[in-house]
Amino acid sequence: MRIIAGMYRSRSLSAPAGLATRPTSDRLRETLFNVVAGRIEGAAFLDLYAGSGAVGLEALSRGARRVTFVEKAPAALKVLRGNLERLGVRGGFHVHAGSVAGFLRGDQAEVFDLVFLDPPYDAGREYETALGLLGGPAAGRLGPGAVVVAEHRRKQKLEDEYGGLRRARLLEQGDAALSFYAVA
Repeated sequence: MRIIAGMYRSRSLSAPAGLATRPTSDRLRETLFNVVAGRIEGAAFLDLYAGSGAVGLEALSRGARRVTFVEKAPAALKVLRGNLERLGVRGGFHVHAGSVAGFLRGDQAEVFDLVFLDPPYDAGREYETALGLLGGPAAGRLGPGAVVVAEHRRKQKLEDEYGGLRRARLLEQGDAALSFYAVA
């Protein structure tokens, strides 16, 4: 795994051992960032179920102003912090060590321009929880024109709407898919 473009281009990243965390492939990350290229510079980026932090680190590398990583697994947090240290990232990020639902239900006032979520595939209910919160009680965490992107199995069908979120685009690549949601 490596950073694809930007200031940390070609730098390698570590991933947690085992199958509990499934890093987003370089190819799918490249597709994601090609789609959001015009929105990333200066953006506030939220990386939910961050794992190794590869997606959020790619956002920082490409000019995001701030990235918040949310991850609860101790092994993944250790790898994420190691990747931040290895790249020499000193600022512009926050690591929230806890659940996504807890973070989204919290009273933080942060507002985000781009949100990426990639729960473990075997935790399918997490999509409903996170997207439901972002389309409902946590909608105030989304800035004007914000985009929410969910990575999921190609065969796993997500809803077209979650409260105030409406799917605007679906990209399929191999066994994976990216669902892009906008505020309705």
